[in-house]
Parts: sequence; C-alpha cells; structure tokens
Amino acid sequence: MAQCQSHEAIIKHLDTLKTWREQKKKSLPFPIYTSVDIRDAGYKVASVDANIYPAGFNNICETDLEQAPEIFNDYITAHYETPIKNVLLITEEHTNNAYYWQNVYALMNFIAASGREVRVTMPKDMSESMEIQSAFGNKIKISKSKRSGGTIIVDDDFVPDIIISNNDFSVSYEDWNKGLSTIINPPRGLGWYQRKKSTHFEYYNQLAAEFADIIQLDPWMFQVDTQLITDFNPNLEESKKNLAEKVDAMIARVRENYQKRNLDITPTIFVKNNAGTYGLAVTKVESGKDILAWNNRTRTKMKAAKGGRDVEEIIIQEGIPTTIKSEDASAEPAIYMLGCQLLGGFLRTHSAKGPTDSLNSPGAIFKRLCVTDLKMQPSKCPLENVYGWVATLSCLATGLEAKSMGVEFPGYRL
Repeated sequence: MAQCQSHEAIIKHLDTLKTWREQKKKSLPFPIYTSVDIRDAGYKVASVDANIYPAGFNNICETDLEQAPEIFNDYITAHYETPIKNVLLITEEHTNNAYYWQNVYALMNFIAASGREVRVTMPKDMSESMEIQSAFGNKIKISKSKRSGGTIIVDDDFVPDIIISNNDFSVSYEDWNKGLSTIINPPRGLGWYQRKKSTHFEYYNQLAAEFADIIQLDPWMFQVDTQLITDFNPNLEESKKNLAEKVDAMIARVRENYQKRNLDITPTIFVKNNAGTYGLAVTKVESGKDILAWNNRTRTKMKAAKGGRDVEEIIIQEGIPTTIKSEDASAEPAIYMLGCQLLGGFLRTHSAKGPTDSLNSPGAIFKRLCVTDLKMQPSKCPLENVYGWVATLSCLATGLEAKSMGVEFPGYRL
C-alpha cells in the first residue's frame, strides 16, 4: 500500500525531514492550534481542510490529551517572553450545540492543567455571567466581561495576559477588537472574515512538493488539486456555465493523473466556500452538467455561509476518496496540532455516507485514533506517522498564509 511506502520513506529520510521542518518554522509564526482534515485514498494521502480555530478537542483520544498541558506550556514558553498566567478563552456566541461546549470544557481543562488561571467569555460586553451545560453534563461558566481601555476585565477583577480565541471570526468583530491591546492567539486577522482556503492550499501544495522531493516519492501522492473561482453566483447562468467548464477541466486533469498511475477510478470534485467552516456551502459533483442542473435547494445551500454571510468566492477541489473504515462506516482522520507539534486526533465516521462523500455533515460520529500509538509501534507502518506529517505540512502552510497576509502576532517571538 502507498501508505506503508510513505511511512517507510519518511522513516528513511527522517533526519533530513526534521531539519527541513525546523528551517521552515524559524521564519514563520504559528497559531496556538490547528486542526487538519485528511483523506486517505490508499494511493494518496492529503489535507483537504485546515481550521485555525478548531472545535472538537473533546473528540481527541484521551491518551493524546494527557500530553496537551506540556505541549501548551512548550508553545507559550517558546513564543512569549512576558509571563502568561491568566488566560481568557473566547468562544462562539451560539449556545445550542452542547458538543461545542464539551470542546470548550476540554480546552479549559488542559489550559488549567498547564498551571494557569482560565476564564471563558464571548467577544462582546457581557453584563451578567451565565452557565452552560455541555453534552456530558459539565457546567461551564461564561463570565461577565467588559472592555476597559485596551484590555478586557472579566468577573470584575480578572485581567487576561492572553486571549485564546475559539471563535473563528467568521464575523469580524471589528468594534470589539478596536484598540484592544491584549494579545490574541490565533490572531483575529486569520479569521474567516478574510482568510481564504485557496491561499492555504497554494502553500500546502508547494510544501507537499518539497516534502515529496525529500522522501523521493511522487508529489501527487500528497497534493490536492485546488482552483479558485471568483465572482461566484449560483443564481446566474453565466456564473454556473463558467463553473461547469472549470469543473470539467479539473475532472479531465484528475482523470489523466489516474490513467498515468493505472488507477481505474471515477473522478469527483468538491465545490466549497473559499472562506468558511462547519461543512457549510460544500457539495460534490461528477461533471459540469451537475452544476448546470443545480436545483433551488442546492443553489441556496451554496450561497449560505456561517454568520449569514453570502458566499462570494469558491474553490473547486479534487475529491479524494477514503479507504478508511470504522465498523463498516466511511471514515477520515482529523489531526490536531498545538503550535506545529502533533497533539492528537480522531476518526470522523459517517454510516450514511460513501467513500467519495463529505463526512463533515450532520450524523458524523467520532472514533478513537491515537497518535501516541506511534511511540509503541514505529516499525509496523502506523498511518498516524503519515497523517502527522501531512498535518505538519498544513500547519506550515498556515504560517506561510499568515506571513503573506501580513497578519501580526503581538508579543509573539519567532
């Protein structure tokens, strides 16, 4: 299998890879956490999405989470000279998803276990505290907070040294942020109000090519064909025709790559919002004709993004089928990083979806995948090794994104 070939090549060239990774990291800033969705087709393994404000920490293998306080401490110590004792975690404003709050509870726990004081609030003035119950019955206090000059005062006397955002800034919160001097990580400037997936995958594919060159494998095994489409409006025939043509051209490229490698597979393409998360505004097509046949429901779906924003740009992306199964359900790994260090992961599974479908949709179930197993079975072709390096490529790509966008990381040292 290609995965074992990749694992063996990584082990063979591990010292060179580590040197390359550290050289890349020296000049780049990295957000405090990242999650990466990976598709493993057997013949290729690639990142298909990267979130800089990830939820889902509650789904990470418990054994992996045990190392989170230490990795968190390593990141803070390496990148901040000023002592960081008080941490303010800002969350999404929706309160009806109990599993999101289980994620917040997991975040609070490992930050507190690192020896720091933690408070939770939302990116707005809150005159009263409130209590929210997570999916597993844990009580989470959302503290009252208010702006005071360049900082935020929480519970009348708690002044944060750092704000860690678990709000993905699909909404810019410009007024809340204006004049704020307290450092934020991940920075608001990497929020979905301006971040673009097309930029991420441009850098990801460049890094995948360098990575493949080092381990002497075909770069196609780690890359994902991705193309930006601007001025998108699914209600306009001209826009749909343009998109259909681009989809057919990508399908032809993907098919040609399959034929070169003697793969008898029907190409699929995903059409995705260029700025967004939660699996919103994503649909699968097999030809340009599928675009032209979109009904009103699909057109509406492809115009709606988180926070009520309109979708103005999209990407089309090579569909990578998954060969991973969990109890006969299609599955894909999600890998989490703290800084650019591997933390853990899980399998996203969906019994109602096939191997070519998006699994990031209602009905998904999360199963165990422990990257700490790498320490116990390094010679048995553990796929976590390949997944970890693919996630590292995506993490490095976020650093290149931030640098290209001119996003500042106040107080952060390289």
